[in-house]
Parts: sequence; C-alpha cells; structure tokens
Amino acid sequence: MVIEIDFSSNEAIYVQLMNQIILGIATSRLREGDTLPSVRQLADTIGINMHTVNKAYALLRQEGFVTIDRRKGAIIAVDVDKIKALEEMKRHLVVAMAKGCCKDVSREEVHALIDEIFDEYGIDR
Repeated sequence: MVIEIDFSSNEAIYVQLMNQIILGIATSRLREGDTLPSVRQLADTIGINMHTVNKAYALLRQEGFVTIDRRKGAIIAVDVDKIKALEEMKRHLVVAMAKGCCKDVSREEVHALIDEIFDEYGIDR
C-alpha cells in the first residue's frame, strides 16, 4: 500500500491518511481482512509522528472501516450498515452541495461529477 502525504496541504495529516485508506478500500487495493502496517511501521515509512497514525486508525475504527486486534493490528473490516453510511454521506454532501450552489454549480454538473466518481471506482450499481 502506497500512502502519499502532502505536507504542504492545509488538510491535517491524519485526515489525509484516513482518506487514502478509505480510497484504497473503495478501489479494492485494500480488501476486507487485509492488515494495515503497524502504527510504528507506517509512521516510520511516511516520516510522521506515531500519534498521527494512531489517531487516523482510531477514527477509521470509529467509522467502521477497520477493527483493531492487539496481536494483528488494524484490519480492514468495512461496516456493512448501509443506512448509517447513507446518513453520513448525506451529512457530507449537504455542505458540499451548499458550496456548489454558492458557485452556481448546476444539477447536471453535479450528476456528471457523481457519474465520474462512480466510474473512477468501477462502481456499477
């Protein structure tokens, strides 16, 4: 698994790390049951603080993307609760849609963008 952190980004490093792991799951580079590197190993590889990796892993666990096993570490375990996932998506989309409305983004542009994202991840549902 290749994690690339943009140290010049305004986005917090732990958020970048979380997002890259989530994208890895969405693109099937990471699958159910895969073990993530240990906190220490990933921190050393990327060159970041262990507490940053620990925070990302803890939030991924809280959001249902990983489980934490004391012997095995962080394991990909996607939460299958679709209603919960849809509610979370809606919370994020409401703000994104409001920002788009402020910039005169049309319904057609939003639909095209969503189709592009679905195509990017090979989602055909």
